[in-house]
Order: sequence, then structure tokens, then C-alpha cells
Amino acid sequence: MVKLNKIYTRTGDDGTTGLVDGSRCPKHAARMAAIGAVDEANSALGLAAVALAGGDHAAELARIQNDLFDLGADLATPGSDFAPSPMVLRMVTVQTGWLEQQIDAQNESLAPLTSFVLPGGSEAAARVHVARACVRRAEREMVALAAAEPVNPAALSYINRLSDYLFVLARTLNDRGESDVIWVPGASR
Repeated sequence: MVKLNKIYTRTGDDGTTGLVDGSRCPKHAARMAAIGAVDEANSALGLAAVALAGGDHAAELARIQNDLFDLGADLATPGSDFAPSPMVLRMVTVQTGWLEQQIDAQNESLAPLTSFVLPGGSEAAARVHVARACVRRAEREMVALAAAEPVNPAALSYINRLSDYLFVLARTLNDRGESDVIWVPGASR
């Protein structure tokens, strides 16, 4: 369990931040950009969860928000040993598998797509679309980090699948796709 008695430490005043292994990293580094983007996505999910007001999918979003903290911890642990242990928190394939189960279950009741979907519809769906876009940014930042340093493959799979889940959830919240806002190519010409 994490215990935070003091919120500020002043150790980051020099433009660095501490990682799980005790090393320090510049705040502008690719690792910190990825961690920050995951945090932003988590915040967007929190805003989406408020719109659900404890509805059917609120517990799913709470679980995902917890997973995103796990993801942040994984990213904050440099190295190439991605095996979870009592001392090192790593993302695992079971977390991605759960997302896939949710996607498949929700997708069964959705109206088939006839065009691309514009972000919108209900307020809850629109907030989920914003969270989806934030998750895509986090994925881009994680892929950029992976081009330079080892990144847990399970973490990359999870973030990729999360945006798919959020797309399907937004459609579910739009009356199972019936209230989706459909893109009309060239409609304003």
C-alpha cells in the first residue's frame, strides 16, 4: 500500500523526477511524456465516469482507471524484465484480455457501422470519445518511448485495446449505436 504523508518533496525542482528504481529522469524525457499522457487519459476517464452517474459501465471505468495507475507504475519502472513480482508492478495480458471480453460483449448488441462515427451523441458518449482520443495520445507516447527504450509489450497491447474498448463503449452509450453521429464525407462542399 502506498502512503503519502507529504505531497511536495522539492526533489523535482531541478527538472527531474524519481522513478521506481530510484533513478532520476528529466521531466521532458519520453518516459515522462508517456506517463503524463497516461495520467491525462485517466483524468479524462474520470470525467467520463461522472457522466455515467454510477450507471452500468461506471464499475468498468473504475477498474480501467486502476489499471491505468498500474500502467503508470509499469512505465515508471525502467528495464527489460517485464515479469511481475511482489516488488515490481507490471501490466499483464489478463488485463488486456478483460478489455477484449468487454468489447466483444458490448459489440454484439451494437448496430452495424455504415460510416465512420463522429465524436458526439450523448454527453456520456462524447466524454468517452475525449478519453479515447487521450488514450490514443498515450499510445503514441508509449510507442515513441518503445522506439528508444524497452517497454512492456503487455502495456502496449493494453493501451491499444483500451481505445477500442472506449470506441465501443461510446457507441453503447449512444443507444447501442442508434444515436451515433455519422460522418458524411464531403457534406459541407
